Amino acid sequence: MTTMIECTEGHYDVQRTSYGEAYVWCPECVVVQCDCGERAVLSASETVCSCGADHAALVREELASRGVSDGASHPWEAEYQEWRKKQNQHLPSEETYQLELSRLD
Repeated sequence: MTTMIECTEGHYDVQRTSYGEAYVWCPECVVVQCDCGERAVLSASETVCSCGADHAALVREELASRGVSDGASHPWEAEYQEWRKKQNQHLPSEETYQLELSRLD
């Protein structure tokens, strides 16, 4: 009998490189102990063990039981929001922009 060992939620891994950081998406996955004795890491798109056993029903059931998550937040979200806030400080309001345009005519 196939046994579910672990279920991991989708997330971003941060990989540091010589030029900065790379964000790699890791989809949710299920680790199962197959009847053949192998431990397989399976996902919604990969449900077949190397022995050929298809564990689609088990994977679907386990991922569905975890419920729909609101999505993993992007690791760079806080940094982006801070940058956006700074950018908006330098932009004129729509009203000011329209006034400036009308003066050009």
